[in-house]
Amino acid sequence: MSTHDFIAIGLGPYNLGLACLTEPVAELDGVFLEARPEFDWHPGMLLESTRLQTPFIADLVTLADPTSPYSFLNYLKESGRLYPFYIRESFFPLRREYNDYCRWAAGKLDSLRFGHRVTSVGYADGVYTVHATVTATGEPVAFRGRHLVLGTGTPPYLPPACAGLGGDMIHNSRYLEHRDALLAKRSVTVVGSGQSAAEIYHDLLSAGGDQQLTWVTRSPRFFPLEYTKLTLEMTSPDYVDYFHALPEETRYRLEAQQKGLFKGINSDLINDIFDLLYARSLDGPVRTRLLTNTELTSAGFDEATGTYTLGLHHVEQGRDATLTTEGLVLATGYHYRVPDFLDPVRDRIRWDDHGRFDVARNYTVDHAGREIFLQNAGTHTHSITSPDLGMGPYRNSWIIRELTGREHYPIERRIAFQEFGVPAEIGA
Repeated sequence: MSTHDFIAIGLGPYNLGLACLTEPVAELDGVFLEARPEFDWHPGMLLESTRLQTPFIADLVTLADPTSPYSFLNYLKESGRLYPFYIRESFFPLRREYNDYCRWAAGKLDSLRFGHRVTSVGYADGVYTVHATVTATGEPVAFRGRHLVLGTGTPPYLPPACAGLGGDMIHNSRYLEHRDALLAKRSVTVVGSGQSAAEIYHDLLSAGGDQQLTWVTRSPRFFPLEYTKLTLEMTSPDYVDYFHALPEETRYRLEAQQKGLFKGINSDLINDIFDLLYARSLDGPVRTRLLTNTELTSAGFDEATGTYTLGLHHVEQGRDATLTTEGLVLATGYHYRVPDFLDPVRDRIRWDDHGRFDVARNYTVDHAGREIFLQNAGTHTHSITSPDLGMGPYRNSWIIRELTGREHYPIERRIAFQEFGVPAEIGA
């Protein structure tokens, strides 16, 4: 069995970007394992007109290598859509368009192994052995590599109140496949505070049915994604350096405070929702409720009536209420879980005082600081740059430098106008 330079596990945009960027690096031999049969990025939320919250230049490769043949612009050129995109005059691709772009890039690479579900990882004599199952046949296979790159993503999160709840409730990750069934219900409630909740609420409201539509969020208001330019400088090498050097408790406190910087709602979508509500109100009261400051505390399902009874708590007033609904959509986000396949090598991994990966500045999580790299899942160490698509090529440039010992793609050190820490001396 040959030994690869690295084995990447999981194939979302970040590891797909790594595959694109390592493809022309002659001295690197890597293989990418993915359980799904093909690339598909959040297929349950590929609504017709929804767009990314990052511009097209934040593609798989451009911010590391603007000349790469795997760029979004090259995808547009090859698909005959470059001029329509130019005439559209929007930096922000449609989400369906971005997914198609990633599938286009994946189709050009020979290093990807779809339909390979990783079951365990072992280590001996400086080499990791990754055991997997070919999902189509059940055949066990194994791969050897000197390094690992973890990119398994974040699974859907369901609030504790909904654990074991029956019925046909769904997480927003499965919205599209259940959309028609939801539209047929007399009442639907969407729970969540971010972009996905807003997109689903707007989509159901746009359908123009006569159902009772409710949106419940524990946030005190419908927070827009902050997109001012000096705030965007927080997605920079400068801020990573600053944030990573802070004490662990400070980083955790900031992580909780900064969620709105990457989990807010597009301001134009918020305005579109209001405008649609306003237009509908011309014909009389709109059958909808927008409930802010409201936590979901309990949930029950009545099989006889096919309805959910939700226990709600208003945070500011300290009052409780109940809500009955036929349909329930939980747009409650995603939480990272350490993959079980890492259990045999847990002793090789650094853990912080909160039991999460202790991610080094160079994105490694192993004690040696050069063997196991982490994609995403590092908001507690690398702040909002961790889930930012535009910082993926930057992180992959780091990983490639660590793997090769040289800077194949130039890595920016300082790009921000502002200073995030106290300078040694402030002149007059």
